[in-house]
Amino acid sequence: MSGTLFIDSTPDIDRVWKQVHGPGDTPIIVNMGPVGEDDVPGKVAGYDTVINDATYFSEATLARCAGLKHIVFLGTGAASFVDLAAAKRLGIKVSTIGGYGDTTVAEHAMGLVFAAARHIATMHANVRSGGWRPMQGMELKGKTLGIVGLGGIGREMARIAQGVGLKVIAYNRSAVAGAAVPMVPIDELLARSDIVSLHLALNDATRGFLDRARLKQTKPGVIVVNTARAGVVDEPALLDLLRAGHVGHYATDVFAKEPTPPDEPLLKLDNVTLTAHAGYNTPEASMTMYRRAIDLAAAGP
Repeated sequence: MSGTLFIDSTPDIDRVWKQVHGPGDTPIIVNMGPVGEDDVPGKVAGYDTVINDATYFSEATLARCAGLKHIVFLGTGAASFVDLAAAKRLGIKVSTIGGYGDTTVAEHAMGLVFAAARHIATMHANVRSGGWRPMQGMELKGKTLGIVGLGGIGREMARIAQGVGLKVIAYNRSAVAGAAVPMVPIDELLARSDIVSLHLALNDATRGFLDRARLKQTKPGVIVVNTARAGVVDEPALLDLLRAGHVGHYATDVFAKEPTPPDEPLLKLDNVTLTAHAGYNTPEASMTMYRRAIDLAAAGP
């Protein structure tokens, strides 16, 4: 059993993929998604390597994928889609791809900052439906942006934000040598920031990192931006504080379940800006990511 399957491509992905995957590359069969969990084992049968964009591999699903040796996840947040502990127990290697879109994701995060600060999505929907409600927003110059996680994306976010005139402070779980912005403890960052932007990888140590106690430490009316993973925020606590107005606005590109189900609570709130996990999605970043995926697949498990 051998070969590589891209299990869940999309028309948008395929347009760029065809520019990157050349005749000299390892053969890869492309299946157009989405793929339900029950259908995964049948799709994977006959392949030892799978490239995965957004298909769920639970422990039960992985156990049914006989012969699967390697999952190449398109991005860094494999834990949101793959049971990593189960994969390790079953001897299935999971490769991730980082650093391919630091600028792209940071630009999207800054777009969410602007959208939240000026209620752009709310007014857009209102005007399109025949309404007219000029909403008072926040001028960003001189406000404080707290960056949680000063990795590649966080550093790019800091660079862009400083150009806008924001005062930038940052927290990182490990020491950062030569940081270009002041590093502060998380409690201080939450207390000082008008905007908090999350750039943490999701793992056992960061799941629920922004919990109820920490959310309550933020300034009343704070804007929270999340282009990391939904799991780094305690969603029930976030919902409570959004409804109460303590969190003034939540702008997110990531959700606990993607695509969002009809009962997603965030869909019922007005003080949110929601995008469809597209922060990474530019041709420039995508071409880099797909090239690395092809090389990882070719290298084998």
